Amino acid sequence: MATPAQPKKIVAPTVSQINAEFVTQLACKYWAPHIKKKSPFDIKVIEDIYEKEIVKSRFAIRKIMLLEFSQYLENYLWMNYSPEVSSKAYLMSICCMVNEKFRENVPAWETFKKKPDHFPFFFKCILKAALAETDGEFSLHEQTVLLLFLDHCFNSLEVDLIRSQVQQLISLPMWMGLQPARLELELKKTPKLRKFWNLIKKNDEKMDPEAREQAYQERRFLSQLIQKFISVLKSVPLSEPVTMDKVHYCERFIELMIDLEALLPTRRWFNTILDDSHLLVHCYLSNLVHREEDGHLFSQLLDMLKFYTGFEINDQTGNALTENEMTTIHYDRITSLQRAAFAHFPELYDFALSNVAEVDTRESLIKFFGPLSSNTLHQVASYLCLLPTLPKTEDTTFDKEFLLELLVSRHERRISQIQQLNQMPLYPTEKIIWDENIVPTEYYSGEGCLALPKLNLQFLTLHDYLLRNFNLFRLESTYEIRQDIEDSVSRMKPWQSEYGGVVFGGWARMAQPIVAFTVVEVAKPNIGENWPTRVRADVTINLNVRDHIKDEWEGLRKHDVCFLITVRPTKPYGTKFDRRRPFIEQVGLVYVRGCEIQGMLDDKGRVIEDGPEPRPNLRGESRTFRVFLDPNQYQQDMTNTIQNGAEDVYETFNIIMRRKPKENNFKAVLETIRNLMNTDCVVPDWLHDIILGYGDPSSAHYSKMPNQISTLDFNDTFLSIEHLKTSFPGHNVKVTVDDPALQIPPFRITFPVRSGKGKKRKDADGEDEDTEEAKTLIVEPHVIPNRGPYPYNQPKRNTIQFTHTQIEAIRAGMQPGLTMVVGPPGTGKTDVAVQIISNIYHNFPEQRTLIVTHSNQALNQLFEKIMALDIDERHLLRLGHGEEELETEKDFSRYGRVNYVLARRIELLEEVKRLQKSLGVPGDASYTCETAGYFFLYQVMSRWEEYISKVKNKSNTLPDVTEVSTFFPFHEYFANAPQPIFKGRSYEEDMEIAEGCFRHIKKIFTQLEEFRASELLRSGLDRSKYLLVKEAKIIAMTCTHAALKRHDLVKLGFKNPQDGFSRLKRWIMIGDHHQLPPVIKNMAFQKYSNMEQSLFTRFVRVGVPTVDLDAQGRARASLCNLYNWRYKNLGNLPHVQLLPEFSTANAGLLYDFQLINVEDFQGVGESEPNPYFYQNLGEAEYVVALFMYMCLLGYPADKISILTTYNGQKHLIRDIINRRCGSNPLIGRPNKVTTVDRFQGQQNDYILLSLVRTRAVGHLRDVRRLVVAMSRARLGLYIFARVSLFQNCFELTPAFSQLTARPLHLHIIPTEPFPTSRKNGERPSHEVQIIKNMPQMANFVYNMYMHLIQTTHHYHQTLLQLPPAMVEEGEEIQSQETELETEEEAMPVQADVPSLTDAGSSQEASASQTETTPSQTETTPDQTGAGSNPETLSPPSESTATMVGPEAAAAEADTPQDTTSAAEETK
Repeated sequence: MATPAQPKKIVAPTVSQINAEFVTQLACKYWAPHIKKKSPFDIKVIEDIYEKEIVKSRFAIRKIMLLEFSQYLENYLWMNYSPEVSSKAYLMSICCMVNEKFRENVPAWETFKKKPDHFPFFFKCILKAALAETDGEFSLHEQTVLLLFLDHCFNSLEVDLIRSQVQQLISLPMWMGLQPARLELELKKTPKLRKFWNLIKKNDEKMDPEAREQAYQERRFLSQLIQKFISVLKSVPLSEPVTMDKVHYCERFIELMIDLEALLPTRRWFNTILDDSHLLVHCYLSNLVHREEDGHLFSQLLDMLKFYTGFEINDQTGNALTENEMTTIHYDRITSLQRAAFAHFPELYDFALSNVAEVDTRESLIKFFGPLSSNTLHQVASYLCLLPTLPKTEDTTFDKEFLLELLVSRHERRISQIQQLNQMPLYPTEKIIWDENIVPTEYYSGEGCLALPKLNLQFLTLHDYLLRNFNLFRLESTYEIRQDIEDSVSRMKPWQSEYGGVVFGGWARMAQPIVAFTVVEVAKPNIGENWPTRVRADVTINLNVRDHIKDEWEGLRKHDVCFLITVRPTKPYGTKFDRRRPFIEQVGLVYVRGCEIQGMLDDKGRVIEDGPEPRPNLRGESRTFRVFLDPNQYQQDMTNTIQNGAEDVYETFNIIMRRKPKENNFKAVLETIRNLMNTDCVVPDWLHDIILGYGDPSSAHYSKMPNQISTLDFNDTFLSIEHLKTSFPGHNVKVTVDDPALQIPPFRITFPVRSGKGKKRKDADGEDEDTEEAKTLIVEPHVIPNRGPYPYNQPKRNTIQFTHTQIEAIRAGMQPGLTMVVGPPGTGKTDVAVQIISNIYHNFPEQRTLIVTHSNQALNQLFEKIMALDIDERHLLRLGHGEEELETEKDFSRYGRVNYVLARRIELLEEVKRLQKSLGVPGDASYTCETAGYFFLYQVMSRWEEYISKVKNKSNTLPDVTEVSTFFPFHEYFANAPQPIFKGRSYEEDMEIAEGCFRHIKKIFTQLEEFRASELLRSGLDRSKYLLVKEAKIIAMTCTHAALKRHDLVKLGFKNPQDGFSRLKRWIMIGDHHQLPPVIKNMAFQKYSNMEQSLFTRFVRVGVPTVDLDAQGRARASLCNLYNWRYKNLGNLPHVQLLPEFSTANAGLLYDFQLINVEDFQGVGESEPNPYFYQNLGEAEYVVALFMYMCLLGYPADKISILTTYNGQKHLIRDIINRRCGSNPLIGRPNKVTTVDRFQGQQNDYILLSLVRTRAVGHLRDVRRLVVAMSRARLGLYIFARVSLFQNCFELTPAFSQLTARPLHLHIIPTEPFPTSRKNGERPSHEVQIIKNMPQMANFVYNMYMHLIQTTHHYHQTLLQLPPAMVEEGEEIQSQETELETEEEAMPVQADVPSLTDAGSSQEASASQTETTPSQTETTPDQTGAGSNPETLSPPSESTATMVGPEAAAAEADTPQDTTSAAEETK
């Protein structure tokens, strides 16, 4: 199995190369946005560019990239397009630009939407060109470009402009392309369609001939395209050389077919056309499939197309077909074939009279139909309306192989999709892992097509939705597994020994040679299955390694996944491994199989169970693990061994590899998705169509739900009645009480509920009345009943004055249905979420809320805010391991809650004891929850009832205030509450206090009754399960935990579907699709399969109504302007204008935000020591210099964060910080140095941002990354970048036009200390200094630092001349002085300040440092840090790049989350 050569990475052109290009010179003349005087439009320019630049270079991506980046499409092609100037070059140029935009993943249709007039004409020209003869005007390569363009159109049905054009190609009239008999058959099946068909015919007759001809052309377009493809396919020879243009055309065509079949709107009528063309039969019999090299991808795509053509769905209704319905369809087909055989073909009587199960396999069908002549087969097919009828006198033109395959493939028995899935092995094998078409390398350029499913707007059925995600998730994990295997196995250096065996010349932390491997159990299959229920094996390894690595191996837990690998190296001992060459050949890898750990075996061969008791100490170094193998895979391998005589895979393994636990949960997630697909009811009816992307996207909005709730208690949401009135603009608020003193929160609001189906009203007056009524809210203030006399009995209150859009989000969240809240940066998403949770908790105490977040950090932020509201903490539960612990003493995990319940039980029983003593009741009522219950019933309730009867208002006399206090039976118990308990002002007030006291007592006993189960359940596990199922009302976890543990949670009964009916009431999603999506490490899955599209983004694209929060409170208004253009109407909260911190200027800096241009330093801009590991030394030094300057002015270091867009730069900046200011108390370290992607969801007062790239914009072109980068700062944002590169980028224009409006050199005010009283935007009274470049800034900071040291020195010298009485202080001063001297040593000496004269010494230093190993550079900071030798202290140009390569980076990073792979940054 040869590994394909590594695809080349596309190198982006540099700015100087861009400027030198012919295209760029033309752009500057005709269309560049920054050129004021442009030359007039000239069609010849387009012709020249197309012929000389695009066609001549064979559509080279680099050329097309340059054109697209220069805004050729926006500012020249489409702007000047009209039918008069339309030509082949013009059409092709536009298609190339659109395709490039899709490849780059940037919005493609915006330009066309702005000027849509000529689009219909343009689209018709494309259709005509796509059908042109291949040897005519359009070459096959050009037609492949057109196919790709059409594919993008079919995948953009949410764009109205595109949909209006595409619809004509894929609606019912396209059935004109069917052969007449087939059309008749289809119309007979569905009588309703005949009515429509007759209507279409009538309308056609009314058309004028030209329009009719045009309509017919469009309807037949796809049928004709298929016929054209078949002719191209048939021209591919079996063994002679073939042009790759033909192969690529065929691949792209099948991709287009798959995409048409995989979307219901395009599939509905097209599937019949595809079936009638017998495309699949032609393809499977073609020469291309049998060409091993060229046809590999084509065959894989064909299998996908076959899967979708036979998908289990009713094409017309869109309903998923059950297994029974699929069987019925299959039986109908076979029986209609049997009927035809019986009536017309005597030679097929045997076939006609057999039962279905006997004749529906491929073998038996070939047995019956194989002997027939071609003409007879054609006649059979024409009886089934598959082919046109054969005239009696003529012979068929089809060959026998085709006719036989047509009948057999149509009637053979198919295995059901769910069965296929259940038989599928979950672990990848060597065949999948190194197949470039399925798991491409990270260098995927976006050029070719791949055999991967795509995630688009819509899915056929829930099964399809889950299956595509299942496959992509499986392959994404496979890509990471491939990287791990290649890393571990190559570290082990497998070589061939002299005797032909394997010898390992190296070692790996994550892999060990296998000493022995035996399969110990193969259990019987379940009934109806043909694979064993489980297969277990024992793997023995020798752990002769360091103790901490031994501990890691021994620490393998149950369910951890490992991989068993067979290598048979052919290279002799001592051969060097070259990472650039194919991996498999070098190491001789033969097999890879996955397994799951059951446990390690003890001395007696028993599995050591995970548990609280300590693990036994095992002697020696040999360890044996019992593992579960994949039963499906085992069955496949064994079948292959027995039937084909292949070798037994399970006798060959010689390496076992483990993976990091955090990255190793793929199998559990895949099992979860597979279990979901085997479950009947997963989604409630009101959500089903929205998840698939069909129907009315607003159908699940609360206003359309049949079970809308009219009255809701908003609890503490509103701070006052004024707040409530401003929260519902345009509504008429009626309060049930008139006294303003009583109009205080909490409020209950009754909304006018309209039924989901609005009735049409005829008369205008009625309509007005209705709208008046619809705008009226009835508000009823209510008093929360007194909860007791203690201060802690007072409910916690919300203090946030929510805006009216936040209130709308809270209202929507409380109602049943789907609520989508788009929260731009700083708009209070967490506060809204917490208030919704609190309100649901109070309104619906019997319902439970599940909170799922993407990260632990987000979950912890939510939890900290929930705890500040009026929610009883016994109802909170947090599942999973929070990486960052909650900032609280309390433990909300399962066992933490169990301990809380046990401790609370003891506290409450103590209270019962005190109550018993105060009432003078003998006995031991506080022994258990049960005895406490009896005590309450017989002692407490009786006293309370007696008391009530005494003080109750008697009808004939006035109530006596003093009686309330006199007869109160619990005075002694409440003696420790603030006194006096009763105020004596009025009977009602005192009575409410008395009832509050009783509520306090009653709550003790209700809680004890709930805790009673913990007395009966003895084990912690049982108690935690009980809590999860019975006690917890608000349960929180991350998505990962939900995916891993779904099976366990369902088993506990904590599940949604019950009796095939889902009880889900509301689903609230809060997020922001304008910020970064999930991280997908492999570019191919991210770009080709659109795997980064989140569910939230897809819902927004489909058109689900959203509540857009529109007021931010994080950043200054000026900073907000850098990103608010991306949102509908994002404004600022009042405090952003009013609070002094927002109105004061940033001390020492003239502007609150600035873009600082950084030119090459020592002739170098960006560098790339490893693929995608970008660094830029000039920017890194500049950023650190500004950070040091701010700290020296007095800014707190923890208020400054340094961000960058690439991992390489992050490591470089950290390295420079360690060297320049690591342990210097005058400067300190920044709050964080990390990537923009990692910092999403966080913020800081001042952000210094390095954009790194100087050749191509790179992934900042994704506007979502730009939005995140611009929105992290509250008070100051300083961006370091190559301005000439970024200002030309079309997508970034709205932000960069504001940034470039200010000077591009850093303006500082060195004499203005922090904090300043200068207002933001005021001219400073101090002198402004302009910094031209990085060396100047570095020199300046150095001098500033030395000046600071000397002035501090001078100050201490004067202090030292104080009289002898103050010697103690003097001693202190001396110690401070020595500290300052050490600081002085630690500060860079003048020679360390980067300057251009240092270039020579820098080169030497680089050479000397590069030779040191990463570990040396890390362990001796004094050598690499600033000392007195200028040679070693030159700027860390190349040396740092080498030093902080990924290997060193991983060792240097303090937390696991920082060791992101370089590939992640390329997303």
